Order: sequence, then C-alpha cells, then structure tokens
Amino acid sequence: MRPVAEIATGFVITFGSFKVNGFDLLVDPAGWGLCVAGLSQLRRAAGDPFDRAESAAVAMVCVSLAAVVTSLMGSVPEFVGDVVGLTCTAGALIAVWGIADAVIRRVRPAGETSRAALLDVLRWAVTGMGALGALAVHGYAGLGAVAGVACLTATVILIVVLYRSAGLPCLAATESGQPNAAEPA
Repeated sequence: MRPVAEIATGFVITFGSFKVNGFDLLVDPAGWGLCVAGLSQLRRAAGDPFDRAESAAVAMVCVSLAAVVTSLMGSVPEFVGDVVGLTCTAGALIAVWGIADAVIRRVRPAGETSRAALLDVLRWAVTGMGALGALAVHGYAGLGAVAGVACLTATVILIVVLYRSAGLPCLAATESGQPNAAEPA
C-alpha cells in the first residue's frame, strides 16, 4: 500500500466507528499505527515535516491506547474520562494538522498547488470544526450537532483527497530518507 493511502486508511480506522456491544471494533491505536507506518516511509530526515507528523502520530498511539484501557476499566472517575477524551481530541486535531501540513509541503513544490490549497482549507476545517465540536460536547458552545457534522464532512473529504493523492510521484516512499528521482530536491 502506498504511504499516503496507509495514512488515509489510518484516518478511516481512527475516525470511523463500528461498535458491537458498545465496543468500537475499529481500534484507534491501530489506525494511528497505520499513520505512523505511512509517515515513516515519507520521512527524508530528522526534523522534516513528516518526522514531526510521525511524532504526533506516535503520541496518538499512546494516548488512544490509554483511552482504550480507560474505557475497558469501567469504573474510573468522571474527570479522568474527560481528561482522556479531551487529550484524544486535541491530540488528534494536532496530528491531523501536522500530517496535512507535511503533505502540503511536499505537493506544493511538485506543482500541485490546487491540491495543496484544498488540503490547506481542509486542515483548517477539520481542526476548527473539531475544536468547536469538542467545546460543544463539554457544554462551552451551543452549536448542537452542526460542528460535529461539519467536522465529519471535512474529515471524509480530507480522507478522499489523501487517497486520490497517494499516486503522486512526490508522495512515493523514499529509500533511506533520500528523495525520489521524480520529485524536486
């Protein structure tokens, strides 16, 4: 699977929900793990945008594992569940922003300016609406379901754009951190 397709599939698993008896079978740590795998194939050097995005995705593997453990424990204080939930939401929004930023920084110099602009709008929509949705869930904004629906819509479009971008030569896996011959240095 191409690296960006792995990332998009990770988003599907992470942001999707398929519950049986209250347990989500699409386990978020697995989705974030797929994101880590895709990002590691796109990293050229330590400190580049894909390296930073990979660090955020690794952190989300840990945070989402904590969320799974907390949900399986059953009886935890309400504030613990709130903190874990808020950390998951904030971390996911940061990771999505970083991943989109890394892809934008790779596709724009390759001449894909309209795709970069679309990804830029989508990252703002996902993170902005996601933040508003998180505030609404905790009673700080009276938006009802509007922010959640808008965030879900933007996330689905982001995933589709990532899948459609997976075949771009500039987003092909790199070997030993070296750029591919088909992409600008």
